[in-house]
Amino acid sequence: MEHDRGATMRYMLLIQQGTGVVPGRGEWETLPEEEKRAVFAEYEAIGRDPRVTGGMRLQPPDTATTVRVQDGRTLTTDGPFVELKEAIGGWMLLDAGDLDEAIEVAGRIPAARMGGAVEIRPVVE
Repeated sequence: MEHDRGATMRYMLLIQQGTGVVPGRGEWETLPEEEKRAVFAEYEAIGRDPRVTGGMRLQPPDTATTVRVQDGRTLTTDGPFVELKEAIGGWMLLDAGDLDEAIEVAGRIPAARMGGAVEIRPVVE
């Protein structure tokens, strides 16, 4: 995708839920409704940013199935590959002019300040 400001690079923003407040679980339920609405509004605003070209919230990590192939056999394990505190809660694709621009957008993602983190990775195209 091209923007008026010139060439862009596509980045995947992997939103790690961390040990913080996660919608629908634990501490989230104790937050005032106004704060919950503000968090959802922040995610919606980021989703409307024309540089964001895709993204989705994922079901909780305990719904995951991990697949490995060893000695030609497909093995499955219930749950995520990583520890729960490192599990991915969602993702976004971002077209940005450079890494600094991607960092600016990632810093606006509520999970980054609510006990989680956002991993930024350039996409191979």
